[in-house]
Amino acid sequence: MKEIGARHFEERLARGAEQAREAGLDGLLISPGPDLAYFADYLPPSTERITLLVVPARGEPAMLVPVLEHDSAAATRAAGSIQLLDWSDGQDEYEPAAALVKPDGRYAVSDNTWALHLLALQERLPGTRFEPVTRVLPMLRAVKTPDEIDRLAAAGAAADAAFEDVLRLPFAGRTEAAIAAELDRLLREHGHSQVDFTIVASGPNGANPHHDAGSRLIEEGDTVVLDFGGIMDGYGSDTTRTVHVGEPSDAEREVFDVVQHAQQAAFEAVAVGVPCQEIDRVARNVIAEAGYGEFFIHRVGHGIGMTTHEPPYLVAGEERAIEAGMCFSIEPGIYLPGRFGVRIEDIVVAAEDGAHRLNNSSRELHLVQ
Repeated sequence: MKEIGARHFEERLARGAEQAREAGLDGLLISPGPDLAYFADYLPPSTERITLLVVPARGEPAMLVPVLEHDSAAATRAAGSIQLLDWSDGQDEYEPAAALVKPDGRYAVSDNTWALHLLALQERLPGTRFEPVTRVLPMLRAVKTPDEIDRLAAAGAAADAAFEDVLRLPFAGRTEAAIAAELDRLLREHGHSQVDFTIVASGPNGANPHHDAGSRLIEEGDTVVLDFGGIMDGYGSDTTRTVHVGEPSDAEREVFDVVQHAQQAAFEAVAVGVPCQEIDRVARNVIAEAGYGEFFIHRVGHGIGMTTHEPPYLVAGEERAIEAGMCFSIEPGIYLPGRFGVRIEDIVVAAEDGAHRLNNSSRELHLVQ
């Protein structure tokens, strides 16, 4: 896969400045995390030592780093587009940080900025207004380039391959944690550098969408929800499939069929210009009409990119229109307390001709041993 070069980071910085201007901001303040990796090709540890990229709406970007991390910051592909400044232990690091910010400006701050750093800047810049970037610029990273979509597709294909492999393993008599460990291993074998989650929710545990895989022994007759993903080549995967140990009951098949229908209907509803909330509504209506509306207890989807959860969110109240290049999950579910749960999830990309799935493993109810 083609490497993201210096020019791409220069373009991202210019796009970030443009979006800041359009939002009436004086700039972006970006701390260690996915936003810093996206704009500066830099992912240092987030610590009590401040690292801060300032992308002004007008002017040249600058990044302040601890002097002990100067060489690492200077070695990034984006270094030629950013003025690099440093500070030393024993120095008041917030003085040079504040000097990069307008004393009466308005800035979007990356969501994962430590309160320690933001409060220190607020103390030194009482006339400056700071707002979370997700609230004022939620689409900052939402529309993906073709290269980003290729990376998401590769991560999705690797997750699909891990699922196909795990289907060949025995489930009955093994703990949820054991199957979760197998998924972790398989994701890494298929190219993931980081595994973010491996949800294995069997039997009644399947009614908890975010169940932590534990010591419960998976039994014959269990429905098992498998939700797993991580990072590969800098971009995320996230998929959910539901399997059954042995033959399912009529009730289990009925619930599965409803979720499968809801997921397909939501996928077919994706189109450029359609409000994000409409995709949630379509899936929710299918489930409600089948009599299970109260058991669909979360939004239908979330964006994905350098992190597995990011804007856009497909949820009631989100009136923002879908744009070509947006990538997000479609993952309706039904959760019956004390009994079982079912969820099916794919990552899809919106395009001018509709939607394309980035997960292509079978969405049927797989029977495992």
